[in-house]
Formats: sequence, C-alpha cells, structure tokens
Amino acid sequence: MELLRMTDHFTDELFCASSRRSDMTAVVFPVSRLVVDPERFDDDGIEPMASIGMGVIYTRTSAGQSLRAKPVGDERALLLERYYRPHHRRLEAAVQTALRSFGRCLVIDCHSFPSTPLPYEVDQEPNRPDICLGTDEYHTPDELLIAAKAACDLEGLSVTVNRPFAGALVPMAFYRRDRRVSALMIEVNRKLYMNEHAGEKSTGFRDVQAKLTRIIRATATSCADQGSAPLRKGP
Repeated sequence: MELLRMTDHFTDELFCASSRRSDMTAVVFPVSRLVVDPERFDDDGIEPMASIGMGVIYTRTSAGQSLRAKPVGDERALLLERYYRPHHRRLEAAVQTALRSFGRCLVIDCHSFPSTPLPYEVDQEPNRPDICLGTDEYHTPDELLIAAKAACDLEGLSVTVNRPFAGALVPMAFYRRDRRVSALMIEVNRKLYMNEHAGEKSTGFRDVQAKLTRIIRATATSCADQGSAPLRKGP
C-alpha cells in the first residue's frame, strides 16, 4: 500500500513523450523513492525531511509508521552508490553536455502527486490543483514561470506555484552557483490520468500525456527563444 501511495505512477510515460526533440534529454530514476529518494540531499544533517524519517533513505511511511531500520555504514553507502550517485552523475553529465552545446540548460523536474494529501505533507489543503509548478529563487527566471503557467492555462488546467510542493532539482555542481542552469518542477495531479486506488491508468491518460507534451514543448521553446537549451529530468 505504501508503494501505491508514494510512487510517481507512469510519469516516465507521461513526460518522456516530450523528450523526443533532439535538444532534450530524459534522465529517469530507475527505482522507487522508497529505496532511495534522489530529490533529497544525501546528508541528513542538511535535509529537512530527515527529521520525520523521510530523508534520502526513508525509515518512516507517509503516515509516520516504521518502514525499516535506519541503514548505517556499509548498507547506507551501498544504497547511495548503487542508485543515488549514478543518477546524479547522469543528470550532471546531461547538464554539462547542454551547456557545452548551447551555453545554457533548462532542467524540468517531473513528478506526480495524490489528489488527497498524505499525512506527512505540510500542505493539507484538500482543494488541489491539476498542476503544481515548483520553483527555485536562484534557478527559476520569472519569464520561465510565466511561460509555463501560460501553457497550462492554454490546456485548461488549473495551476498553482509551489503548492502543494515546492522547489526544483538542480545538480549540486551547479546549485546556487551557475545561473546558466534554469530549473522548473512540474507535478501533475494523479486523479487526471489514473485510478489512484487500483494503481491503473484511466481513460484520460493519453489526453493528459498530450497536454503535458505541449506544455513542456511550449515552455522549452520559450526558454530556447531566450537562449536556453532544454533538458528534461525524469521522475
């Protein structure tokens, strides 16, 4: 049941259709965040979610129950070396390639969220949008956010910024030090494309996939017009 609640179901399919452009690269994390969460800092001392047992390696469920014992020593190192660090190396390499080719890079961090807030979530407001756009004050230019919101509006999707989730992933080599790297998180409400109780796609899946493809392409094109080359980061 926890896997059903916490998985970004089908987001590789939802978002990867947009990465068929020659100037886009998809970097997809291969396992569940219940194994390792690539969106967390690997140092629990600076990761806020570690305080509730949901740091880079979860020890608590979304309801605060015990998930597993806290891995230490070799076990922790093995998990990070097997999943976390290779993913971030791939992402960093993709950004470096874009910078060499185009002089700029856009990272689009793609996720989903449940239609009903889970107990661990800070935002418990039940009225959730279709799309959540996450930003970083250093890496998300105003023009990028405006373009993404406009693209969502054109598709008839309700959108909020940094609600119910906030932020956008940037590789640590560039984080808060290289403005050539722009970033935006796009999270889609699962009720739009799947049966959340059965974990299956709904009849609306293809329609949502097409809408997300157009949103990402419009956002990336806007960035490219401003001199930024797009890169897509998968779930």
